[in-house]
Amino acid sequence: MSGALQNTFAVILNVEFVTGNFGNGFIAVVNIMDLVKRRKISSVDQILTALAISRIMLLWLVLLNWWLSMLYPGRWITERMFVVIHSIWTAFNQFSLWLATSLSIFFLFKIANFSNTIFLYFKVRVKKVVTVTLFVSLFLLCLNIIVINLHENISTTEYKVNMSYSLTWNKTRLSGLWFSFANTMFAFIPFAVSLVAFLLLIFSLWKHLRKMQHSVQGCRDASATAHIRALQTVIASLLLYAIFFLSLVANIWGSLLLEKKMLLFFTQATKIAFPSVHPCVLILGNTKLRKASLSVLLWLRCRHKDR
Repeated sequence: MSGALQNTFAVILNVEFVTGNFGNGFIAVVNIMDLVKRRKISSVDQILTALAISRIMLLWLVLLNWWLSMLYPGRWITERMFVVIHSIWTAFNQFSLWLATSLSIFFLFKIANFSNTIFLYFKVRVKKVVTVTLFVSLFLLCLNIIVINLHENISTTEYKVNMSYSLTWNKTRLSGLWFSFANTMFAFIPFAVSLVAFLLLIFSLWKHLRKMQHSVQGCRDASATAHIRALQTVIASLLLYAIFFLSLVANIWGSLLLEKKMLLFFTQATKIAFPSVHPCVLILGNTKLRKASLSVLLWLRCRHKDR
């Protein structure tokens, strides 16, 4: 069963890796080409491009780590190396999470309508709000790395990864539990912010639809359409975000129950699903990216017919 699970996980990981690289690479290329052509780039495209690049780096790091464990299953490495690798993964992962959260914040202030003075103040300064959010994320990233490195200062040991991807019961198992718990706590912050933005968008749409019930325009005006399109993107994003966060929680159990190989494989696959599948949601929810993808598909179809 171990060999079958390992092969299944390898196939899933490779599919997610290819999908994620194509999706994120497409977003980055389209926005960079648009920047070269127009000599300017919007705030949303800046966030999307940075998000795509950070996720490409994250996917390559995960794949490299996986294949090294496959090629050198019996290799002993120091805990110092383990901490360095985990710190790099944490950095790219936190960048990815906070950039995705910044998109939710941007959608909220650009589309939602509230008469609250504080909301209106931030609405006209949405770029500054996103900038401050990213600076806060850098502070939390530094704090996260400091926290996960605290355990290394307590003890130094070695760990071994064998073909079943199980770890010996030693201090490194406690390190893995510490890292998983710390990253889950820090990942909850951007997840909570995205959830609040989602709930506020729903509340804004509900208020708008109630207001428009007795209007001649009805419920299909431009504002309601914008709300619904944004909600479709945010709902899909939040669902993937929730799956990712739950995988982090399950990873804590996996650190305690390392003999449960199925749980380990499942958590690894679900963690990669967010940076791999989410780009497809962003492409479908963005008019420019959606038109560009349709153009590419049409071009590929024409080339296939010519052959």
